[in-house]
Amino acid sequence: MNVSLRQLRVFQAVAAQGSFTRAGEQIGLSQPAVSRCVTELEQQLDLKLLDRTTREVVLTDVGRGLAVELGRVLDDLDAVLLDARGQATQRHGRVRVASSPTLSANLLPECIARCRDEHPGLELLLLDRIQHDALAGVLSGEVDFGVLIDPAPRDGLHVEDILSEPFCLVCPPAHRLARRRSAKWSDLNAEPLVLLDHASGSRRLIDDALRLHGVQASVAQEVGHVTTIFRMVEAGLGISVVPLLALPPAGLQDLVMRPLLPRIDRSIALVRRANRTLSPVAEVAWQLVRKVAGERVRAR
Repeated sequence: MNVSLRQLRVFQAVAAQGSFTRAGEQIGLSQPAVSRCVTELEQQLDLKLLDRTTREVVLTDVGRGLAVELGRVLDDLDAVLLDARGQATQRHGRVRVASSPTLSANLLPECIARCRDEHPGLELLLLDRIQHDALAGVLSGEVDFGVLIDPAPRDGLHVEDILSEPFCLVCPPAHRLARRRSAKWSDLNAEPLVLLDHASGSRRLIDDALRLHGVQASVAQEVGHVTTIFRMVEAGLGISVVPLLALPPAGLQDLVMRPLLPRIDRSIALVRRANRTLSPVAEVAWQLVRKVAGERVRAR
């Protein structure tokens, strides 16, 4: 049967009011529209629900039974719909986010703190992982979404860039390049480099930039964490290329940073499974991370 919710609600109003005209006034329809809805409902049910006269509308026995049951069913339906709408504004629950290490250390802490302050019932749980594993967590559904570094195009992913930042040179203050206001990528030729290893989302981009500018890279050390890079550069083991976001908020203590020219940026993106709608609480977290990233862009 092709019975619509509109037809049922119109019939319910007529049963309650005992009049097409008064029912129409209650629900905002003309008298002919009300009559047409009831007629269509009777045709779909192949039943007579109302006896009509010039003076009154009277429910048949079948119509009376339907009206009684219909009131309960429509009340239940209203409750279900209100509950569903309530979930759309829900601000309570746990959201799991995967992030690569430099972002876990330098972007996500602010996001988690803001989430705690602005949405006290929402718990943002961070999974700090190398880029490959963070991406796998998104694809498997282990996490709600990820915050990743320049993810390569891949089927099954929805990617939204939220932040762009340049790579920069980090070196000891006594190094020849520290005396300049900026350095060129070509200046790195034959210099011993301490770089993030290939598990990092940034390493592919750094290697591409070095190749693009004809730099014959001499990689002295490959490590997993930026903090280790800083300690090795302080120890005189080489110089490094790191993303700007990886620098400590308080600045470098015993090292200097110089912009690398021409500027080459890495993108930071929110990543989730394609064709999958985030839960209401995950959508709140997604928008919060995007807002914090946008504030950082404007602050620069």
